[in-house]
Amino acid sequence: MDPQPSCVVVTGFGRFLQHLVNSSWEAVKELSKLGLGTDMEVELRILQLPVDYREVKQRVTRIWKDFHPQLAVHVGVDISAKAIFLEQCGKNRGYQDGDIRGFRPEGGVCLPGGPEVIASRVSMTTVCKRLAIDGIEVTSSRDAGSSFYEGLPRA
Repeated sequence: MDPQPSCVVVTGFGRFLQHLVNSSWEAVKELSKLGLGTDMEVELRILQLPVDYREVKQRVTRIWKDFHPQLAVHVGVDISAKAIFLEQCGKNRGYQDGDIRGFRPEGGVCLPGGPEVIASRVSMTTVCKRLAIDGIEVTSSRDAGSSFYEGLPRA
């Protein structure tokens, strides 16, 4: 009996504000062209998520239920970033901006009653040390973007 391939899900986001094309989704589509899984036992699934708080919550729940991935990577974009940031954790608070439908989570909380922080089991510091992209800085962060906007150092 052949072993089942491990599933890896990578998502990018759809349009937002004045950006009709989200570069996170364009990058994810390019990833699918690299042939990940052709020489390994990996089933790569790429999905586009809308910039919609409520819809993303439902779709991410379905990703874990339907695909049972070994790993899920959610690619985002910050047009002012000068490096690639691999986030060690996601935070439940601080979401003040409206989504594509103008919805803002009450109190800036994505998942009421949910944990304050969800940390990845993957060491992003280790990934950064092993990842080399010519001319591009790759670093890890534990602040999921908020310190960037406050002008504080990341890492």
